[in-house]
Amino acid sequence: MDIKLFVTDLDGTLLPSGAEVPRRNIEAAQRAVRAGVTVTIATGRMYRAALPVARALGVDVPIITYNGAVIKSVSGKVYDENFLPPDVVREVLAFCRARDWHVQLYADDVLYFAEHDVYAVAYEENQALRGETVGWDGLAAHAEHVAKLLVISDGAEQTAERVAALNEAFGGRVQAMRSNPAYTEVVVPGVTKASALRKLASMLSVPLDAVMAIGDSNNDLPMLQAAGHSVAMGNALPEVKAVCEFSVGTCEEGGFAEAIERYVL
Repeated sequence: MDIKLFVTDLDGTLLPSGAEVPRRNIEAAQRAVRAGVTVTIATGRMYRAALPVARALGVDVPIITYNGAVIKSVSGKVYDENFLPPDVVREVLAFCRARDWHVQLYADDVLYFAEHDVYAVAYEENQALRGETVGWDGLAAHAEHVAKLLVISDGAEQTAERVAALNEAFGGRVQAMRSNPAYTEVVVPGVTKASALRKLASMLSVPLDAVMAIGDSNNDLPMLQAAGHSVAMGNALPEVKAVCEFSVGTCEEGGFAEAIERYVL
């Protein structure tokens, strides 16, 4: 294999939950860069939350954020943006409000909550950032330039129900997907980490058979299937492991660095 572009998921892959990037992962990424490989991130996180991680890796490349909705370089250059229509955003908010679901939105790379509840507090701690609490009417007032909405539940079964309910209710006007056991991501239909990976590879003139992707969750599946080569983390879901060419240790065991050491370098 001659890998020229290495695309990594963030949470549960490059980054242990709520932790800094492990030194071994930083060193592996920098070794790959010195070998001529472009190392970048594809994450469901907002750009502002992904930026410190990209900086920790020491790379200034386009990074894929909001599950593929926005591609933007570390230095701030925008390569691609996909925003939900404002009327659809307001309908999704009303749908969630009627069911008393926690939903938050991201407009112009600012995080907004209706209430600063236990879900909001936990999210802020996990992402190492702060959002703005604006009430339900305030959320609706920030319906422009929304890259995604996030519904937070109490577990995988509830998340699966909410993904199905949103996809059924909005009939292709939004795309809802699970990104971890508690998170339902709502984005523009057709926008995935895979669509962004293809755009990024094209921008960099890298053929897909020279692209390797690594991940652990459902929202990584399209990206892993689009890349020429794919790696599943040891902590990946069974359906992720089933489609990947290679597997490595868990996030806590340094599976990211293992992938670079074994399959890139």
